[in-house]
Amino acid sequence: MSQYKYSTLAVHAGSEPDPLTGAVNVPLYLSSTFELTGVGTDRGWDYSRAGNPTRDRLETALAALEGGFSGHAFTSGMAAITALVAHLHAGDHLICSKDVYGGTARLFNQFIANYGIEIEYVTTDVPEAVEKAIKPNTKLIHLETPSNPLMVLSDIRTISEIAHAKGIEVSVDNTFMSPCLQNPIALGADIVMHSTTKYLNGHSDGIGGALIGSTPEHKERLILVQKAAGGIMSPFECFLVLRGIKTMPLRIKQHEENGQAVAEYLQQHPKVTKLAYPGLKSHPQYDLAMKQQKGFGSMMSFDIGTRENAAKFLGALKIFLNAESLGGVESLASHSATTTHGSVSAEERAEMGITEGRIRLSIGIEDKEDLIDDLDQALAAV
Repeated sequence: MSQYKYSTLAVHAGSEPDPLTGAVNVPLYLSSTFELTGVGTDRGWDYSRAGNPTRDRLETALAALEGGFSGHAFTSGMAAITALVAHLHAGDHLICSKDVYGGTARLFNQFIANYGIEIEYVTTDVPEAVEKAIKPNTKLIHLETPSNPLMVLSDIRTISEIAHAKGIEVSVDNTFMSPCLQNPIALGADIVMHSTTKYLNGHSDGIGGALIGSTPEHKERLILVQKAAGGIMSPFECFLVLRGIKTMPLRIKQHEENGQAVAEYLQQHPKVTKLAYPGLKSHPQYDLAMKQQKGFGSMMSFDIGTRENAAKFLGALKIFLNAESLGGVESLASHSATTTHGSVSAEERAEMGITEGRIRLSIGIEDKEDLIDDLDQALAAV
């Protein structure tokens, strides 16, 4: 279906009518096992950990949306990242964006490093720094762009070219942008990762993760991880993500319109400093955002001075919810130092630039004037 425009693809990819009944929506196959047709033969499925008809439809849609060879659905974004690095061996070297999501750093530092894998955090917004960090044993470069919560961009195409010249794979966490606004495989990346909990689902009612590979080898590797390690997305969660994908292009348009309006409002507010939103020309990587993204999204963060100010601001909000996560239809605000990066030490947060006054916003699809009025009255309380 790659010949169709994106909105058409989102509605129809993986969602062909059910051949048995003609059902327009993908059926929910709540079966753990399937009857075999003989000894060593089946109808395409034998056990739901290895494959499920509902999950197959979602994985087909994910591959189509990202322009990949195959999609693979997992129980959470962190399960997807675990599967991403499962093929690494003791002695391998992994390069990761320095200001990556705290949960990713926790996984790498407290678990993956214990397996003898060397992890190095690099300012991937500087391609030369990435090239300098590469070692003979470097096997993977993992980018988070834009980063969480500082909205730092990494040049996917340039870094992919550097990596491929040395036989290294590049993975990109595309959660903040969604497939609507950024397609890393088209820019040269090898594997794309998503927390489907966010924009793909879009309704804050399901948790999941995904990896989209670009080669037959990736498909073989990731199917093996799904079979051997489990961590696969349940059929019902797959159903929810498929439902969410159908309206994603429409939602993203409203998210982005609201995000731009909120960012422009915050930019001129005297109590707001260090506002990070790639859609503002004041963002140091605005030109890169224009080049590799199809839009700017609805994620942003800013500094409000102190932890006490952050508490006053969050406590005064009426429409925005003081909650973790992002990408749902409702607007959320959170204190980065105690949520996304609560597992990171104060020293590491300071080095990243995540201060005690840093607030992250996920702009929803409500009326943008109502959102700005809510922020205005909350800032007045500080």
